[in-house]
Amino acid sequence: MYYYGPGVIFFVIALLITTGASGYIKIKYAQTKKIISNKKIRGVDVARKILDANGLNNVKIEEISGELTDHYDPTQKTVRLSPAIYEGNSLASVSVASHECGHAIQDKKNYVFLHIRRKMVPTVNLVSYAGYIAIAIGLAASKLSFLLVIGIVCELIIFLFQVVTLPVEFDASSRALKQIEELGIVTHEEKNKCRGMLTAAALTYVAAVAAALMQVLRLLLIIAQNNRDD
Repeated sequence: MYYYGPGVIFFVIALLITTGASGYIKIKYAQTKKIISNKKIRGVDVARKILDANGLNNVKIEEISGELTDHYDPTQKTVRLSPAIYEGNSLASVSVASHECGHAIQDKKNYVFLHIRRKMVPTVNLVSYAGYIAIAIGLAASKLSFLLVIGIVCELIIFLFQVVTLPVEFDASSRALKQIEELGIVTHEEKNKCRGMLTAAALTYVAAVAAALMQVLRLLLIIAQNNRDD
């Protein structure tokens, strides 16, 4: 069948990129998790110290189940940390907790890309489902290329969302590293190790952008092949 041609190459590339990035962050996290911070400070205490130092006393800190499920909820003004990060005193805990606080600082300072991303979330959630359905039907029925076009539009929206996410994540990490140094939470050597952890995390977002682009190119190839066959 035609879509087992060049299009599948892009699919495989996207799969390898996302799998590789996910594996790399897990390895880096496992390594950094073993290194206890010099001050043996817990992730929750790191977060509270950074938030209070930036006038964010109103931002709550909650424990959430799972691993690497940590995030900042701008609607609830809450930093949510997974158990290992919340209670942990490793450099991984310091890195992740400070990164999520970086998002809280962005929110306070009305960081433009953070607000753009927040406004895009409902649309992205919708097109994620609609796009997959359109693509599945379009691939099953080769004459329904218009569904693939709809799928491409949906994938482009997801791609733009991932692109907007990049500066949000890189900026949050930059703010996090600045905070943990200025507040004396880590030593210079520890800061560099935290930077390595946060860089690995950022690569997962770079991978998401690349994967989304590969998906768009794959669908374009399929439509081009359909047109040639007609």
